[in-house]
Amino acid sequence: MGKYLTSLLVMLLQLLCGCTGNQRTEKELALQFTHSIYNATIYENSAAKTYLESHAKMGIYITDPTWEIRYKIVSGDNENLFKAEDYVLGDFSFLRIRTKGGSTAILNREVKDHYFLTVKAVERVTNVEARTRVKVQVQDTNDLRPLFSPTSYSISLLENTAIRTSVAKVTATDADIGTNGEYYYSFREWTDMFAVHPTSGVVTLTGKLDYSETKLYDLEILAVDRGMKLYGSSGFSSMAKLTVRVEQANEHAPVITAVTLAPSGADRDPTYAIVTVEDNDQGPNGEIASLSVVAGDPLQQFKAMRTSPGSKEYKIKAVKDVDWDTQPFGYNLTLQAKDKGSTPQFSSAKVVHVTSPQFKMGPPKFEYAVYRVNLSEFAPLHTPVAMVTALPKYPQLKYAFRYKTEKNRFAINPDTGLITTTGPIYADYAPKFELEVITSDKKAATKVIIDIMDINNNAPEFQQTSYKATIDENVPVGTNVLAVKATDLDSGENGYVTYSIANVSPQPFVIDYFSGVISTSEELDYELMPRIYNLKIRASDWGSPFRREVEASVTITLNNLNDNKPLFENIDCEVTVPRDHGVGEQITTVSAIDADELQLVRYDIKAGNDLDLFELNSNSGVLSLKRTLSEGEAAKVSFHSLQIRASDGEHETEPMIMNITVITARKPVQLKCVDTGVATMLAEKLLHGTKIHTPTEPDDNLMDIHSVNRYSPQFAESFPSVIEVKEDLPVGARVVHLSASDTDSGFNGKLVYVISGGDTESRFIVDMNTGWLLVYAPLDRETTDHYTLNVTVYDLGIPQKSSSRLLDVKILDANDNSPQFLQDSYSVEISENTPVGTEIVQVDSTDKDQGDNGVVRYSIVADTDQFAIDELTGIVTVKKPLDREVHPVYILKIAARDQAINEPQLVSTVLLKVVLEDVNDNPPKFIPSNYRVKVREDLPIGTVIMWLEAHDPDVGLSSQVRYSLIDNGDGNFEVDKLSGAVRILQNLDYEKKQVYNLTAKAKDKGKPMSLSSTCFIEVDVVDVNENLYRPWFPSFVDKGFIKEDALIGTSVMKVTAQDEDKGRDGEIRYSIRDGSGLGIFTIDEETALIVRLQTAISGKRLARAPPDLWPLYLHLHITQTCLELGAMWSPGVIRTQELLDHETTPHYWLTVYATDGGVVPLSAFVEVYVEVQDVNDNVPQTSEPVYYPSVAENSLKDVSIIQIEAVDPDARASDKLSYKITSGNPQGFFAINSKMGKTMAKAAT
Repeated sequence: MGKYLTSLLVMLLQLLCGCTGNQRTEKELALQFTHSIYNATIYENSAAKTYLESHAKMGIYITDPTWEIRYKIVSGDNENLFKAEDYVLGDFSFLRIRTKGGSTAILNREVKDHYFLTVKAVERVTNVEARTRVKVQVQDTNDLRPLFSPTSYSISLLENTAIRTSVAKVTATDADIGTNGEYYYSFREWTDMFAVHPTSGVVTLTGKLDYSETKLYDLEILAVDRGMKLYGSSGFSSMAKLTVRVEQANEHAPVITAVTLAPSGADRDPTYAIVTVEDNDQGPNGEIASLSVVAGDPLQQFKAMRTSPGSKEYKIKAVKDVDWDTQPFGYNLTLQAKDKGSTPQFSSAKVVHVTSPQFKMGPPKFEYAVYRVNLSEFAPLHTPVAMVTALPKYPQLKYAFRYKTEKNRFAINPDTGLITTTGPIYADYAPKFELEVITSDKKAATKVIIDIMDINNNAPEFQQTSYKATIDENVPVGTNVLAVKATDLDSGENGYVTYSIANVSPQPFVIDYFSGVISTSEELDYELMPRIYNLKIRASDWGSPFRREVEASVTITLNNLNDNKPLFENIDCEVTVPRDHGVGEQITTVSAIDADELQLVRYDIKAGNDLDLFELNSNSGVLSLKRTLSEGEAAKVSFHSLQIRASDGEHETEPMIMNITVITARKPVQLKCVDTGVATMLAEKLLHGTKIHTPTEPDDNLMDIHSVNRYSPQFAESFPSVIEVKEDLPVGARVVHLSASDTDSGFNGKLVYVISGGDTESRFIVDMNTGWLLVYAPLDRETTDHYTLNVTVYDLGIPQKSSSRLLDVKILDANDNSPQFLQDSYSVEISENTPVGTEIVQVDSTDKDQGDNGVVRYSIVADTDQFAIDELTGIVTVKKPLDREVHPVYILKIAARDQAINEPQLVSTVLLKVVLEDVNDNPPKFIPSNYRVKVREDLPIGTVIMWLEAHDPDVGLSSQVRYSLIDNGDGNFEVDKLSGAVRILQNLDYEKKQVYNLTAKAKDKGKPMSLSSTCFIEVDVVDVNENLYRPWFPSFVDKGFIKEDALIGTSVMKVTAQDEDKGRDGEIRYSIRDGSGLGIFTIDEETALIVRLQTAISGKRLARAPPDLWPLYLHLHITQTCLELGAMWSPGVIRTQELLDHETTPHYWLTVYATDGGVVPLSAFVEVYVEVQDVNDNVPQTSEPVYYPSVAENSLKDVSIIQIEAVDPDARASDKLSYKITSGNPQGFFAINSKMGKTMAKAAT
């Protein structure tokens, strides 16, 4: 009992503790911030005691009027910059965070742009705490100016540098962000020669350079902070210096002329060509620095040698033995000359063809009259056998077999001459193959003899996959069961076959090693030995290095013979039977067991049943009473001795004696017998038979590992999926080792490799035995840059197993192709007054190589400097004025050179014919015909806002266009007459003018009359956000009062925000966006416009507007000339929109926003607390509508009957309630306490 009470006490204590814990948790949950994390902002460099601003309402709702909440920053303010304060209004304790006063540390966004403050709120009385996090984002102020890096720049320009060329780029940075971090580039002093992009800092040439006039320009570039400009200041700025040096141009490129020679075979030092190089420039620009063989000689066998110092004549000679065998048609040498100019000019490429003194063309001929190769029988499908080659390698030359048969075991690649296997090769099928290969023109033929190397590639083969036989038990040892037979197609010892039993467990059979006859090795017993034997017979050849073996299954079934007689389980039985035992009732059951399977035992009474009193069921052995023992002769006999016999049909038992004694007592049948133990013996025999009678199965796990090809070859995990091979890798070079393995042993584990697909060009070969991938034929990326090889590995097992993997081979480029022009030659006709800089034609070429090897640069190699070519685009332009009377036709040689870096550069040339025509009948044409441009209003003076482009198809002076502005937008813009650059001349102001429509004129210099055209330019001034100041409220909170019975539309209070911007940016609109009073109150958004009436009116007071216009009020202002009559909202006035009820909601919170009218509007907000004041608008309510008290008769005076309770929802009204009985008490028996509501009996009832 004591133990039970102790347990109950423990449970009660746990319950009590649990309740206490829950109460504490509820208090802690009640003290909770409005958000778990707040986002707040503050400007860097803010003064002391500046408060953070947040769009969220930071703080805690006061759910208990007794609470006194204090805030403290507990982490995140390592610099001790901030202080947390509380401000209580209504039911809310505001969390206010400000910068500390007197602190030397200041906020610097560039050093740290955010803080994560953890603020703890503590209720002073209960010490309950709550925490929140405040992310303080430090906002940028424009406190840093742009800085150039570097502060000085120096460039050199050729005097022929094209106008509009980007010549330099200056760079400045500003650590501020947003508009404060943006800046404009401009020149400190006006210049017509250059322009700087206001944002990118790219300096562009806008005027024509002339070395003879000005050799040096000293420019000063400013970076002006945009942020300060918006505030009306000239802006923070920094300055960089740009020095431009003008250099004299190297105008002429060297020109090569060559004469090819045919040296004799007896010449020991042959000269293959005489080359002359000319350059029309003066001084170093006209001197030849070098003449080089830039392409066509990969082995560097030739060299250009100057005939004498300073000479312009060169000889092409061999500097080593020339490999004429691989180039029987000779070499195409590409020559290029370079002058000594400071910016050297290169000649156009000149191709000189040199040939061998012994060179003779002839029909193709195979390298060998007979090709003889050995081929292993192990060679898998697609194994390369031999490659035949006919020389010279004429284009379109093909290879084929002279005779084609369906039984041909080989195929030839018609393009490469590679002969491969198309199936398995057997020496026993044909020990040698003779193939005849011819060329497609049938002018050349060769013989290919393939000797097949005989190997042990055939395994023995049984005539049957499985054998079956039966045999009787008890047959003599050595009895033949059956014979198996296997043959091997190999010859010699590879074809000799022997036999063995492969079973691991002993079997009662043996096999003759040579004949395959299976016979018994011990006496068989159906009952004591397995009835079915599964033998694995292995046939092995005598091959080397590994034997080949095959197995067949042999199933031998034992036949059962009846070789056992039945035996009784019990003998010598003594039975007592009551005399009144019923006829047909069972006395006992005899049982005999036969060890032979499925042998039926039958029973009969051999003797002792002379009176036919007993009956024995021959099948079941049940002995029953056939006649009554109490009547007739049976009543006189009290003892019977029966002899019972059992037989299986072939064998029978000795008689079993059963003595039956008849008694008069009514007792059940009693039986006593001698147990022979036959059942136990037979059970043991059956148990043993169960274990051995299961058909024997071969132990596959223990079979000879050489017998079965279990596993397929597997490539190593390191097998690459992609490899890269450079196209100039020599034939025979190793590329990658492809490794594979096979878990089997013997031939089953021996591997051979082959490329089974993906190499139609016969470029690769894999070593059959080692797995090395080799280059088999020269590679050419331009023909094929990618191969997907199907690499297959076979084992030599039977059946043969294989695995395949795809190998992507990416061919890397080598510079083995020269640029090729798209046309054999070019021709163009132009007017002789085509202006300088005019594009007359574009030559185009392609280079099949990749990367720098395929990048083409163009140059003009000719004896004229009238034209120039853009080295990147191939656009040929007029470099100098043309004169048809002096030179009517120009033949220009244009060179295309690739840009190989680590290899010799290759060059090709083409001829350009320029025909001049003389006409001046086209005015300049603007492209496009009209322009439209958008310009920020704060771009600096001198900024190029656009480029005018006018084209005159004439030549000479008639094509030279000069630009001007007919309408310059009130002097705000100007155009550079030469370059067409339109610049800003004066500061723009979107608020004053948004669009300028300019008229531009392009006039050529044709004589005797110049032509001109005009275009229109629409300049859209883009407004820049000048909304610098956002609205602000005098306080972050405000409070108002309203009676609960106020009508809808009643003014509650007025909030006012101020904005220091002017115009539209300073116009403020108010809105309520959040708070519990959202939808309950409205706010007057803005002031309406005042309507001016041009009339006279007498000064009379206006009547008040109807109720639906109460939010409006009218005012009248009379002047001498007009009347201003306006209806306006009072901005910021908060009004009721719904009826209020103090008893339902005693107060509301409103979040009021003030938003200005800027393009990018700015806003501020104030939290407004509206207290709904109570009026007496509710009647008292009793706790029950009807009371049913009772009182005993004859009750004493002043007996209390019932307590009437009532409440009044109005504030403090319940304290002033009074009670009285108004009816139902005519006799005055009852009285009620007027203050407490207690009803009592006034007199005895």
